[in-house]
Amino acid sequence: MDSAVVELGPRLVGVLAALSVLAAVVGRVSGLGQDRPIVVAVLRATVQLAAVSAVLLLVVRSLLLSVAFVLLMVVVAAITAAGRVTGLPLRAPGAAPRVRVAAAPIVVGAGPVVALMLASGTVPLRGEAVIPIAGILIGGGMTATSLAGRRLREELELRRGEVEAALALGLLPRDAVLEVARPAAGTALVPPLDQTRTVGLVTLPGAFVGVLLGGGSPLDAGAAQLLVLVGLLATEAIAVWVVTELVARGRVLQDLPR
Repeated sequence: MDSAVVELGPRLVGVLAALSVLAAVVGRVSGLGQDRPIVVAVLRATVQLAAVSAVLLLVVRSLLLSVAFVLLMVVVAAITAAGRVTGLPLRAPGAAPRVRVAAAPIVVGAGPVVALMLASGTVPLRGEAVIPIAGILIGGGMTATSLAGRRLREELELRRGEVEAALALGLLPRDAVLEVARPAAGTALVPPLDQTRTVGLVTLPGAFVGVLLGGGSPLDAGAAQLLVLVGLLATEAIAVWVVTELVARGRVLQDLPR
């Protein structure tokens, strides 16, 4: 049975080009000003996926190389999240500390989940299994960190007076910030919660489809997808918690009132 989801060839190239143009035109005509970012994102995705596909052919054969590749994913995720959380470009002074701080929620979120899956034998200790699972969870941790951090930055800037008032009433700096931060940070969990609640009814996510195309039964596909979704929820909940605590303790957004 042919397990290809799409047929490689000129038609695929044409469809991708048409979709890219459509997205860029909408980004321009709508007034959102996102035409250039869309084009850049598509070009980067094309180059990166081509390069990664070639590299993974070699990497997945070695567990050591697979671990190194996972660490690379963590670094890239931390760099991306650091920019979203602080609103500062990578070239701005103090980039290294910001990246290290942004790595904490991602590692603390994804690390225990990946470890549990591997230790239990649910996910086999092989490169072709470790890299996809770790990549999904690291990506989830990155997204949760970025969303929570950006939301916290905006909310605390908007409600700075409330934090200062809480401090004036005698609250400790951490507690004053958390009064505003916790409800705002919780909104970062809306996407994974909605995805988990509607799985199978609105969408059939990648893990489910992948197992089916690999020859697995619908039951196997459902079990794999449930493992991924619950793992993502755990990862993202931990990541949001950690980034909220980092903000409240002054490790991120150091210009908050103290």
